[in-house]
Amino acid sequence: MPETPDLAFRRRHLLAIEGLHPFEIADLLDCAEGYVAHNRKSDKKLSTLRGLTQINLFYENSTRTRTSFELAGKRLGADVVNMSVSGSSIKKGETLIDTAMTLNAMHPDALVVRHGESGAVALLAHHVRCAVINAGDGSHEHPTQALLDALTIRRRRGRIEGLTVAICGDVLHSRVARSNLLLLQAMGASVRLVGPPTLLPPAIETFQVPTFTDMREGLEGCDIVMMLRLQTERMQGSFVPSVREYFRLYGLTPDKLKAAKPDALIMHPGPMNRGVEIDGVVADDIDRSAILDQVEMGVAVRMACLDALTRHLRDGD
Repeated sequence: MPETPDLAFRRRHLLAIEGLHPFEIADLLDCAEGYVAHNRKSDKKLSTLRGLTQINLFYENSTRTRTSFELAGKRLGADVVNMSVSGSSIKKGETLIDTAMTLNAMHPDALVVRHGESGAVALLAHHVRCAVINAGDGSHEHPTQALLDALTIRRRRGRIEGLTVAICGDVLHSRVARSNLLLLQAMGASVRLVGPPTLLPPAIETFQVPTFTDMREGLEGCDIVMMLRLQTERMQGSFVPSVREYFRLYGLTPDKLKAAKPDALIMHPGPMNRGVEIDGVVADDIDRSAILDQVEMGVAVRMACLDALTRHLRDGD
């Protein structure tokens, strides 16, 4: 069983990376390290959250994130319930506040929420009596994705501070981009954004990071190349001429990757669209691709977050 040292992370909810101190981020990453090793054992079941109930409430479809949170809760010993929005009162028009009241009556200890509207998870957290983890809200934030990306980088490169990271693609619609930008800067990395003008935020200067619309220029000398999915489901209107043209200009190919450092790490939050934002040859490069590492780190990071947010219950606070 991994050691569970006293944590400086003492928040009731994990709703965003924004506002977290670097020592709180490091705290969660250090806690997750122990769970990485534990998850590689044959016996993965712990009793850390025994007697506690975790509800996964996903208003948007998800495979990796929901499965990862479900595994995390079960491996910690929690009773895990996946609420299906499609067949519930929520689909029939129940408001978020009504949902909060219903959940309160069930007395869960942790609530994991994904919602299509920015700010919806924070609103729900304001009205429920349990710990809430934001599993992605609109185009706002996806904090656990940024944490697992940071853990992946730290394990593969030994540090985050001083690295140059290029976040490439559909920055405009990406909650992953926002959370990663905030976390990586907080931990001392140099971040740049790369993408077509139509897929960069309109007030891009407020991010105060170098911005590139030419892929090769943006990748020049980078240690980490973090690709983003083209989020067509969030697009109202035409943002790119065609998928083929987008791949030609902004898809990560072996040729474009030559601009980055020879050992640059390749990352992608998934799901990947091969031939759209990334070439299959690059995605499958066993030496440079960290995409499967990200999936593995996801379970460990989410175990650490559930551990941290419910620790006061186990301590009797």
